[in-house]
Amino acid sequence: MRILVVEDDIQLAEVLTEALSRRQYVVDVAKDGEAAWNSAELFKYDLVVLDVTLPRLDGIRFCQRLRTASTTNPVYRNTSAPVLMLTARDTVADKIAGLDAGADDYVAKPFDLEELMARIRALLRRGNSASTINLSWEKLHLNLSTYEAIYDSYPLTLTLKEYAILELLVANGRRVLSRSSIIEQVWSVDDSPVEETVRSHIRCLRQKLRALGAPENFIETVHGLGYRLQNK
Repeated sequence: MRILVVEDDIQLAEVLTEALSRRQYVVDVAKDGEAAWNSAELFKYDLVVLDVTLPRLDGIRFCQRLRTASTTNPVYRNTSAPVLMLTARDTVADKIAGLDAGADDYVAKPFDLEELMARIRALLRRGNSASTINLSWEKLHLNLSTYEAIYDSYPLTLTLKEYAILELLVANGRRVLSRSSIIEQVWSVDDSPVEETVRSHIRCLRQKLRALGAPENFIETVHGLGYRLQNK
């Protein structure tokens, strides 16, 4: 899942990025409201962690713009993304203003990091049906809550990026994913690799799957386009 952290406190942004990355989320960071809006126009986010007091465009106005974007752009992708507001303002009036602007949760600073992570998990679960907790393709099964992968009853040992790529492939099935699309959805903006890195991860995935009995072409290469899973 991809999360946008909008925070102008560099140290706090780094703490949040490290904590979220350890939990296998892809994290983009914006240090002001306008930079956050530019990112939101480029990428689809599963969650926005939003400071209220921001330069250029404050968190309240950013959230209002996010929620009303579909009225001016029907294909805008982040209108319904959950928003968790972070702020030192913890009066009832401030919380009401944040929630009325369209925020889904409101956390006052300073906060307990583990509690914040729990709130983030809760927001990400909203709207996800039970069927999305697990993904399957033929003999491959992925548990999205425990990050476990099993092929034909055998555990598949993967790196974090390998798991993320495999999850993306299974979620899309026969839809072809280009290398650039995989990079966009698996790596953060500040950590984007070259396309050869994707090829290397795909090779490793194929080797590990074959070792457990998967067909040679379980992950197909569609020449000139990208990758997809074989026909069921």
